[in-house]
Amino acid sequence: MTTPSAGTRRFDLRRVYTAALLIPGVYIIIRYLPPWCLTLLLMAGGFLALMELYRICFQSRPNHLLVGAGLIISSLVLARQHMPFDLMEILALTALALPAAMLLSPGPFERRLKDLAITAFGVLYVGFTLSTIVSTRALPAGELFVLFVAIVTWAADTGAYYAGTLWGKHLLAPSVSPKKTIEGVGGGLILAVGAALAACAWFVPQLSLVDALILGLLLTVAGLFGDLWESMIKRRVGVKDSGSILPGHGGMLDRLDSLLFTAPTFYYYVIWVRGISPSL
Repeated sequence: MTTPSAGTRRFDLRRVYTAALLIPGVYIIIRYLPPWCLTLLLMAGGFLALMELYRICFQSRPNHLLVGAGLIISSLVLARQHMPFDLMEILALTALALPAAMLLSPGPFERRLKDLAITAFGVLYVGFTLSTIVSTRALPAGELFVLFVAIVTWAADTGAYYAGTLWGKHLLAPSVSPKKTIEGVGGGLILAVGAALAACAWFVPQLSLVDALILGLLLTVAGLFGDLWESMIKRRVGVKDSGSILPGHGGMLDRLDSLLFTAPTFYYYVIWVRGISPSL
């Protein structure tokens, strides 16, 4: 959920072109193709995002054993709905594989221990959070719920970007993200709530208008924290973007940062608050 600095009045049209190319394909995968197609898409996006995270965190000294283990475990977490493994079995594998990779890695013990923490964090930060989209897809009418999350997250992102560009004056968290403004957050909230209300009225009748209002607010706040969290990581390691794979959007992690927080927020809302259970 990136918002330009206050006073900036230039729009990056590459964002529009990239979105115009990607959105139709993503929509078709979510809405019409089998669930495993969405899982493959998430595995590909998660792989790229996790590689970017490890690259900026490890910088010039990548721990190849731990990076490889992290990527494999993250992929297993994402694909577990389609495999004969449950989450506890994957966690048990993680508890064995990551320490073993750490012990086999070169370098001082303290550095290897730090590398282990970075690797495990990446699995949780990218793999587990994205896996809640796969879990959402497994719910009754799950493809519509996934569309809801995607649309509301995109609306909050878009509203924040353009409201911040046009009217942003008051910085929200300059020590973490010097480009984010209060006006941008307000624009994101308005557009997200509007998108949530429209989605509930149009194609998600399982959710009430009250749910739409609550989820519009929750997903805006969750997406904001996701953006700020990634900004804090990048600021800590001294990089501007996680990558450059998506013109106008930066890296894959830059594009997914909000979704990494909105996806689990939505999933646990519908199963805990609304009591919607996966299809048997």
